[in-house]
Amino acid sequence: MYLPNVYKQFKDNYPDVFKDYKQLGISARKAGPLDEKTQNLIKLGISAGVNSRGGVMSSTRKAMAAGATAKEIEHAVMLALTTTGFPNMIAALSWVHEVFEEAK
Repeated sequence: MYLPNVYKQFKDNYPDVFKDYKQLGISARKAGPLDEKTQNLIKLGISAGVNSRGGVMSSTRKAMAAGATAKEIEHAVMLALTTTGFPNMIAALSWVHEVFEEAK
């Protein structure tokens, strides 16, 4: 899976913080009943809402790996429209399509 250089550098420079952060994410995912695909689609929507290019792209990759279809991924982003606005939603949709192109 693709990891940005800054992510790798953070992991190398602060291994204990990185380990704890990663464990927190694992614990949060295990805390409830949602399946992996649903979790990734929710995280995609959150990433769209905060206008996070890296988060959108990462969540898209993870959702695809968990079996989400292109239409499901696009729908998750489109739902951000009325909450975060058209510009954020369109930006997120463009990042999703970048991931789709990478995957071809």
